[in-house]
Amino acid sequence: MTTAFTVAELVPHSGKMSLLDNIIAYGEDWLQAQVFITADSMFAEPQGVPAWIGLEYMAQTIGAFSGLQERLSDQPPKLGFLVGTRKYLCSAAYFPLGQTLTIKVQRELQADNGLGVFSCSLESQDISATARLNVFQPEDGKQFLKDAML
Repeated sequence: MTTAFTVAELVPHSGKMSLLDNIIAYGEDWLQAQVFITADSMFAEPQGVPAWIGLEYMAQTIGAFSGLQERLSDQPPKLGFLVGTRKYLCSAAYFPLGQTLTIKVQRELQADNGLGVFSCSLESQDISATARLNVFQPEDGKQFLKDAML
């Protein structure tokens, strides 16, 4: 299914920390997004963007999926948190300048307490990466952060 939502409508990041460029498609339990690697990309180095940033691309794609679920329920996107990852494997040390990355996240588990598990993949013409990400989305993210600071 194609979406008419922009990244800004789905992901509560702003400015340079909003790393996704496009939402490509989505289904009931998955979403695909794109990232264009350029010299102006956040975290860009002369050889490209370090591959470990792929985890953040995946996490923000999960954020877009969650934001989409909220928007489809006529609610604003909520804050979410990356809790951990297992088995992040990437076939390269950097995402080279000029590459277009396609990130797909697939929901495996979503508990009533806000915890979720997603299978994630990232592909470009020469690179692939996979991981399972554990995330947490509290009912009220701002209050959760406030309580965590006490």
